[in-house]
Amino acid sequence: MTAALVPELYVSDLARSLAFYCGALGFSVVYQRSEERFAYLERAGAELMLEEPIGRTWLAGPLETPYGRGVNFQIAVEDAAALCEAALAAGAPLIQDLEEKTYLRDDEPIRVRQCVVQDPDGYLLRFSELL
Repeated sequence: MTAALVPELYVSDLARSLAFYCGALGFSVVYQRSEERFAYLERAGAELMLEEPIGRTWLAGPLETPYGRGVNFQIAVEDAAALCEAALAAGAPLIQDLEEKTYLRDDEPIRVRQCVVQDPDGYLLRFSELL
């Protein structure tokens, strides 16, 4: 674990989320605490934690579905099209079709291929490939 920022996502069914993230998207479990329904995942430098909200939780308000309102996670990938296809094959809703887009970073243009899908709990995942 080397990331300075690692999001922890509350999920409604850890087994279902692990099947999606590990099975469809290629993340692997770095470690987990089964009794706490918690898993720490990694994929090519992208790290995140998944947890069913049992016992002690840190919530700013009621947890209602879809859990992922108001946030999308950009994940740098080598092949955005392949990951988009894998997510769709796993039943993920498509929010933004695969596109090529140019953004400005300061005054320099950067071009990306990206798509946005929704995970089983409503979190938006933006797969972004630098072109």
